[in-house]
Amino acid sequence: MAGLQTPLTPAPQIESPYAWARLVAALLVMTIGGVGIYAPSVVLPAVQLDFGVVRADASLPYTATLIGFGIGGILMGRLADRLGVMKVVLGGGIGIGLGFIASSLAGNLWQFSLAHGLLIGLLGVSATMAPLMADTSQWFSRNRGIALAICMSGNYVAGTIWPPIMQHFIETVGWRQTYLWIGVFCLLSLALLSLGFRRAAPVALSDDAARAAPPLRSARFLGVSDPRQPLGQSPGRLQLLLSVAGLGCCVAMAMPQVHIVAYCTDLGFGAARGAEMLSLMMGLGIISRLVSGWVSDHIGGLRTLLLGSVLQGVALLLFLPFDGLVPLYIVSGLFGLFQGGIVPCYGLIVREYFSPSQAGARIGTILMATMVGMALGGWMSGAVFDWTGSYHAAFLNGLAWNLLNLAVVVYLLVQVRKSRR
Repeated sequence: MAGLQTPLTPAPQIESPYAWARLVAALLVMTIGGVGIYAPSVVLPAVQLDFGVVRADASLPYTATLIGFGIGGILMGRLADRLGVMKVVLGGGIGIGLGFIASSLAGNLWQFSLAHGLLIGLLGVSATMAPLMADTSQWFSRNRGIALAICMSGNYVAGTIWPPIMQHFIETVGWRQTYLWIGVFCLLSLALLSLGFRRAAPVALSDDAARAAPPLRSARFLGVSDPRQPLGQSPGRLQLLLSVAGLGCCVAMAMPQVHIVAYCTDLGFGAARGAEMLSLMMGLGIISRLVSGWVSDHIGGLRTLLLGSVLQGVALLLFLPFDGLVPLYIVSGLFGLFQGGIVPCYGLIVREYFSPSQAGARIGTILMATMVGMALGGWMSGAVFDWTGSYHAAFLNGLAWNLLNLAVVVYLLVQVRKSRR
């Protein structure tokens, strides 16, 4: 029967054409599933008007989605390690689809927020990120960095294509019909794409198989590391350090992403110019992820993370002296180019230093820390602005958190050097 592996039909291997086809499927799943992250922001004005609530209350579905997504990342990562990624993606498609359908029928804001938090965030979108990053990392060795970058680009592609599509249909048929048909589309498309993950990853069976994989181009930069004591740390300690690093970089990252529209409005340029700058950040972030993926294949995840963190700090610093319209476009573009490749580095680092059988749970935990960082950074930047009346102080706060990320990365690179000695 087709699909069954026999002695005459060898299992697909690392870096094979099947592995690249599977990567395309992962990119599509993440792009489609990403609608759950961006939909609450796009539909916010229509929901506020429909339910007759204030702007702060209308923002609750977005917060609920992020919280559900963060917690669900750990849960789905563990399930993928045990059950395989196909079942997790299928379940995620059901969660997203039912979440959008339930949201379209919501009679009040709390029902709408609950559908977003539990179905779309916890059970849905979370199944389309951490499990796919872990799965992709196991199908590639020499090209693992660029493969992870391509996979994670789905999140930015979703942010590029879904908002205008949604806005068009919200204006023509209303937000409830738009949500209903998005739910139906996600149910069908993600169920179909989940079939592309039927086969078990070749290195998921044992750590010995992972060690037998082709050597990484960046192997000389990784040091000597035993998965039982990675970089001389306990696995839990190293994961905690990476989670702190993820928290720090994403608190800093959230400052421009969340507040650039408001910043431009305060400067008198208008919200439309700020939205264009945000779109520029997201679009150039895709290029950043691909370039960083290629770089990480040659110098390793930690060094690429250090490079991205330094450059993100430089871009944040450039927001302080330049507040003209053209300079802000330039700095926003630089910020997108510098920050887009940071988050995929964590998935690569996990695969470089941890057992592959634990990849899903560990990547999910670190991604949760990055989501907490984005949520905290968005709120904290607004709070600092309220306290000081200036976004300059908020940019400085972002720089401080970026320095925390740098400190953790430098410490880990010192451990790499010690292990090489």
